[in-house]
Amino acid sequence: MSAHLRARFDHAKKEGRPAFVTFTTAGHPSPNETVEIMKGLQAGGADVIELGIPFTDPLADGVVIQKANAIALKQGMNLPKTLDIVRQARKEGVHVPVILMGYYNPLLMYGEERIVRDAKEAGANGFIVVDLPPEEAIKFRGFCTKDGLSYVPLIAPSTSENRIKILAPIADSFIYVVSKMGTTGASGTVNAALPELLERIRQYSKDTPLAVGFGVSTREHFLSVGAVADGVVIGSKIIQVIEEAPEGQRGEVVRKYCNEITGGRMSDKLTREVGIVESIDKSMNKKEAHPDEVIQAHEGTEGVNGLADQMDALAQAQNGEIKDDTLIPSRFGEFGGQYVPEALVDCLAELEQEFIKANNDPAFWEEFRSYYPYMGRPGHLQFADRLTEYVGGAKIWLKREDLNHTGSHKINNALGQVLLAKRIGKKEVIAETGAGQHGVATATVCAKFGLKCTVYMGAEDVRRQALNVFRMKLLGAKVVAVESGTQTLRDAVNEAMRAWVTNLSTTHYILGSAIGPHPFPTIVRTFQSVIGEETKEQMQKLRGKLPDAVVACVGGGSNSVGMFYPFANDTSVKLLGVEAGGDGVETLRHSATLTGGKKGVLHGVRTYILQDDQGQIMDTHSVSAGLDYPGVGPELANWKDTNRAEFIAATDANAFEGFRILSQTEGIIPALESSHAVYGAIQLAKTMKPDEDIVICLSGRGDKDVQSVAEELPRLGPQIGWDLRF
Repeated sequence: MSAHLRARFDHAKKEGRPAFVTFTTAGHPSPNETVEIMKGLQAGGADVIELGIPFTDPLADGVVIQKANAIALKQGMNLPKTLDIVRQARKEGVHVPVILMGYYNPLLMYGEERIVRDAKEAGANGFIVVDLPPEEAIKFRGFCTKDGLSYVPLIAPSTSENRIKILAPIADSFIYVVSKMGTTGASGTVNAALPELLERIRQYSKDTPLAVGFGVSTREHFLSVGAVADGVVIGSKIIQVIEEAPEGQRGEVVRKYCNEITGGRMSDKLTREVGIVESIDKSMNKKEAHPDEVIQAHEGTEGVNGLADQMDALAQAQNGEIKDDTLIPSRFGEFGGQYVPEALVDCLAELEQEFIKANNDPAFWEEFRSYYPYMGRPGHLQFADRLTEYVGGAKIWLKREDLNHTGSHKINNALGQVLLAKRIGKKEVIAETGAGQHGVATATVCAKFGLKCTVYMGAEDVRRQALNVFRMKLLGAKVVAVESGTQTLRDAVNEAMRAWVTNLSTTHYILGSAIGPHPFPTIVRTFQSVIGEETKEQMQKLRGKLPDAVVACVGGGSNSVGMFYPFANDTSVKLLGVEAGGDGVETLRHSATLTGGKKGVLHGVRTYILQDDQGQIMDTHSVSAGLDYPGVGPELANWKDTNRAEFIAATDANAFEGFRILSQTEGIIPALESSHAVYGAIQLAKTMKPDEDIVICLSGRGDKDVQSVAEELPRLGPQIGWDLRF
């Protein structure tokens, strides 16, 4: 089946032209039209069809394909139905190679070995998995090789020469070359540096065909790229053509567009081509093989030797013969990793190397601590005497991160990362934010150090956190409201990552939570560990011992991992994380990832996520914008599986109860995020002795949430007996 792909490129080369690789999304604009569109692509001259598997969070795709994914998913499209489309297309005469293209999580949920087997049975020829770089895909590529399917690697303009040495030898059909940095989408220009990029790749790819995509949309582009490449990929423009075509005529409109691109090359050959390959197996004994005929005899040794070559390339790199520090990404048990588009891999390697240098440099930490007066550190540890008296049981202490400059723990990481950005030489910063606290902290440090700042925030969060939006703008930051998806933190992360991959050379992404691909979880935890380190020292001074328990709210995990990590090896200290239970974990309206989620991959990391049975990311809900996220940091996921930490869920009503009690016993209005931890700590304290100690990480102040509380009080107040009338 991989030989079928290679044969198409060889045939195109013999005809003195580039292979034409096309893309369409399965189920867009409707499931019953996709086969007709595939037939139109073939009739118009397509040598290969990439069939997109719809996914809720397509990080590497631009607006056009994002929209196509959303439309397909809304109509119930999923991976099994995508395979059904391939089967039906084969029955109706689509004989050109079909590559399944998409993101890893749906394949992971389906089962890696099973999807390869079922894809082969359906008639697919291989896979392009956008966020599954080869070093994360050793097992998956093994399954592909075993069943004769192709695993197509991607190479981007940012890919280093050392990495090209690794990627080029593992290609068994062709290499997908990303022509420009950024996301998919038709554009008016083609990268002028493309010939140089292809020349770099050909030094190591031998005779493996190179197909170029991203930004190609016109016949002029096709001819220009085709003059230097072995194949040309068009995707977003085809989706646009499909959307603009009248219903019932889309297959024909696509055929005409493809004919324009190819100069009508295939139209006179359509009758001869259709039906030639009814069965791949029947063609293997022919002396003169048509390009659509796969000679399986070629695959007899290709499968075994191909996998061996791939393993050798990776082994050489891992043993130091080819130096690349990203080949063994940092993991926490089975969690972590770097499940990212190829364009990000070397950038993350640079970030890791610079972070390691900074972390080992006493001068860096001396500079970091020099800003403690600016940040408001060391933070206070306060005994909550009236709360302790109100609850009964253990003594309750508050680690007052709410007193930090900007009003939360977020300044710790923002300050550390902006120093790292300056060290790397980046002049611009982007960030995502949910509740707005990380956005405010990032805008603050960018103002302090004179860096351009752009913050991505879900449109719903922009509405419910208007005060923080104004603060960010006041500090000079640009705030981009994200209208896609649920318009919350998850969508803000998506857009921030898309923006970052477009501007890697000038921009640093200050990721605010302990999520994302390695090394971000480690970076965030390192800067936030000041919380737990201070708590440990202060408790020893005030009580002469460690606390018996520490409690923190859990969204992505920045404040909780910062509080927990310094106590990770102190097994006498209970670690309790409190997630956002929303309307209840038994409903679909919650954000309790560790309590109600399953293992998967989201935003570049393997962790627990909220997903359906098809691997699509579920919508989340929390009254707290900062906890409204469907994933969690990998280190927290590992602590859950190893039973080092316990995680519970507090509902919206529970959080309101914590909010009210702390406000009325201590005169401290907490953030709604922190209110979840307050509620969890109250329940825990009731089960403990008076001589035991609990420390709550009070991660932020509640000024930003007062309007949200007022709006939600009529709904949630009656559930907790809180009647607050003005």
